[in-house]
This record gives sequence, C-alpha cells and structure tokens, in this order.
Amino acid sequence: MNKIIVEGIKLYCYHGCLDEEAIIGANYIVDVTMETDFTEAAKTDDLNKTIDYVTVYNIVKLEMAIRAKLIETVGQRIVDHLKKEFISLKKLEIKITKLNPPMNGNVEKVSIVIVQC
Repeated sequence: MNKIIVEGIKLYCYHGCLDEEAIIGANYIVDVTMETDFTEAAKTDDLNKTIDYVTVYNIVKLEMAIRAKLIETVGQRIVDHLKKEFISLKKLEIKITKLNPPMNGNVEKVSIVIVQC
C-alpha cells in the first residue's frame, strides 16, 4: 500500500464554541494522510490513476470554511467528503490543529485526529 500525505494546509477559520471565535477566527493547520494503491499511476504517469492532492486541498479548504463549534465536526465532514471523492482510499487520517486556542492558560495548540479505514 502507498501513502499520499498533504501536510501543513494553513487556513484562517472561524470555528469554536465561543461567540468571539465566530468574529475573530483563528489559525489552523490540517494534515491529511491517505493510503491508496498508486502503482498504476507511477507506471503510467497518469494523474487519473491516483489521488490529486490539489483536489484534497480544495476539499479541506471548502469544509474548513463552513463554521462549526467543534473541530471534530469539521474533521468528520472532511473525512466524509474525501471518502466520497476518492473511492480508492484504503485508509484516511485527518489531523486538525488549532493554534493558540482561547483557553485560561498558555496553550500553543490543540489537535484532533480522525482515522478511518
């Protein structure tokens, strides 16, 4: 099995449970790891035989733009959309990191990870 990893997708979004998060927003980083068989693409040099990481980026950007209280919700939307778009996926891992979350403490980041087969 092969992996395609799209790392460090940086986006500014408006997720969170606090009202001010809908106004102020925050920086996020999204990482997507996909297992698939791209042997045929490697042999034929054909983009149609693999997962186009530009499409992956566009799906992440689209779903991250839709406000949610929980990044868990956004993560699941990304997973669902990618699985629908790429039927060749064998395993999918999404990591969403929120930088400088508004907490009563010095916290650099919080992350969620969703793994689906």
